[in-house]
Amino acid sequence: MKLIVAFFTAVLLSIVAAGQRDGSLVQQAAPKFVRLPNPYEGDPLAIEAGNKLFQRECAACHGKDARGIGKAPPLVLPDVYRAAAGALFWVLRNGSLKRGMPSYAHLPEQQRWQIVTYLKSLR
Repeated sequence: MKLIVAFFTAVLLSIVAAGQRDGSLVQQAAPKFVRLPNPYEGDPLAIEAGNKLFQRECAACHGKDARGIGKAPPLVLPDVYRAAAGALFWVLRNGSLKRGMPSYAHLPEQQRWQIVTYLKSLR
């Protein structure tokens, strides 16, 4: 009986530990991406282009106003606008199947950076 209790305790602890490691997607970004500078930071044309791309690629899940729909989280939160631009770029590139976030690696880098620029403008 003690062996069974110990086993289930170990399983429960590993599940809790895994959940704590997950955090937000931007927290999971690889350090080499976190350090990447946004080549379009503050560029009004990039913000406009990023908005158009966001409406086409992201609004179905995150809403036209980026406030989230259903399980898709809002993107007008401090976690997003305080995140390193490179971390947001990493999220767009990699997505997260576990969380239902598709990868947008099919978009050219320029377009992914434009979406990042738009997201950072939503403060």
